[in-house]
Amino acid sequence: MEEANIQFELTGLDLGILVAYVIGVLAIGFWVGRKKEDQESFFLGGRGSHWFLIGFALMAANLSGTSYVGLAGAGYEDGISVWNYEWMATLVLCFFAVFILPYYLHSKISTMPEFLEKRYDARSRLLFSGFSIFTAMFIDSAGAMYAGAITLQLLFPDIGLFWLIVAIATLGGIYVLLGGLSAVMVTDTIQGILLLTAGGLIFFVAFSELGSWQAVVDAAPPDGFTVFKPADDDFLPWPGVFTGVLWLGIYYWITNHVVVQKVLSARNVNDGRWGALFCGLMQLPLLFLLILPGTMGRALYPDLPDPDMVWPAMAFDLLPVGLRGLVLAALVAALMSTLDSALNGTSSLVTNDFVRKLRPGASERRLLYYGRITIAVLMVLAVIWAPQIANFPTIVEYFQSFLGHITMPVVTVFLGGLFWRRATRDAAFYTLAVGIPVGITMFVLGEFLELYDLQFLYATGLLLLFSLLIFVGVTLLTPAPEADAIAELTWSSSTWHDETRDLAGIPWWQNYRYMALTLVIGTLAMVAFFT
Repeated sequence: MEEANIQFELTGLDLGILVAYVIGVLAIGFWVGRKKEDQESFFLGGRGSHWFLIGFALMAANLSGTSYVGLAGAGYEDGISVWNYEWMATLVLCFFAVFILPYYLHSKISTMPEFLEKRYDARSRLLFSGFSIFTAMFIDSAGAMYAGAITLQLLFPDIGLFWLIVAIATLGGIYVLLGGLSAVMVTDTIQGILLLTAGGLIFFVAFSELGSWQAVVDAAPPDGFTVFKPADDDFLPWPGVFTGVLWLGIYYWITNHVVVQKVLSARNVNDGRWGALFCGLMQLPLLFLLILPGTMGRALYPDLPDPDMVWPAMAFDLLPVGLRGLVLAALVAALMSTLDSALNGTSSLVTNDFVRKLRPGASERRLLYYGRITIAVLMVLAVIWAPQIANFPTIVEYFQSFLGHITMPVVTVFLGGLFWRRATRDAAFYTLAVGIPVGITMFVLGEFLELYDLQFLYATGLLLLFSLLIFVGVTLLTPAPEADAIAELTWSSSTWHDETRDLAGIPWWQNYRYMALTLVIGTLAMVAFFT
């Protein structure tokens, strides 16, 4: 089956399912958010989220349109090595749940930049907040809209890419404007279930077409059916898993406000921890639900002009009437999950980190108004940038390369602040103020102007070392912070021992440490199988 023979058409039943889904999600968003009259209930859902809502919301935010289309495209182009991002996410989430999450929740922060102010000072808070707004616009929101637009263009080839992006932005923003994080958490749970179901359908049908596991293995590109590729691989060399993938995972799951905001809404520490671990568990099947279908697509559609087209090609060509509508609804779900998370999270940053300081006497209703206005403005900016993603070979490469170049100062400042009590506020400020512009400059010089050739995961490792040099150097040259002021914001062995005593009377199956250990062992066993 070649690309020319694929009929990208929807029947009336397919369109009916899609329209019903969109209307249903909008109605749920409106109903859930109808009483959100203050900024905490709008942005943090009143801090009352249960673990399963947190887990699905984290998974749905990660399983964005970028991932849904991009992971399959990466599987088509390079094989299963892209799964390194997902299994490493499981390990990072285990680390987050066990060692870091309680410090976020106990500090009662509303945004991740607020944690930097508590640990360092207001300068770092404002720098990181501005950085987070920038990444949410140009990576999360723009990537999701671009992924959706290239799929919809298969259905509506006469409509320009830009106008499809506008339509997606409008749809994704409406129910965030209406409902806030409570609407996001509930609808993301629904969408998470739909996303997993659609992925399973695609895998089952594609596997049936190939007929055997050996045929799946044979469909992969040369050296493509292993998670660890040669050190000179252009896409994901095996050393890059440790110089880049690990640290990108730490940025995304531990410091990224758009993601961690879901955990900040937890009703207690246990729900936050169980939600993070639940999300970690759901990362592992993505190899089968998204990446392997892309790999199998090489055998079914050997001549696709764009690897990112493989997932929509399989959906429209292999699935019967009705199921096509369901799968397209899943894609819309992925897009909306990313947009609702990015827009709501970014709006909370603007409201809490900037508007509150500029207008300290503003009422809760007025703050909520500013937050909603911010969502509308950010959608416009993301729409303008999204078409530029076409300059990259695949969506995943754009997403990870951009993050790899600009996020290492953030990783350094957060981990340094949590685990090194000597770390100073000047060290945090200068690491962010110098490291982020240097990373952006390297991204432009290397990826756009092509003035040097360095695989981006290796560039990530070098930028991490550069950030560490600034952070450690400035820390050692400046006065240490007062120990009492940061005691509750930094990890200590005494806290670990206190928790050990508290866990002594809890059944093993309710003990988060056993949960995390089991998940780590299962993950490493699965990685070993595909090595």
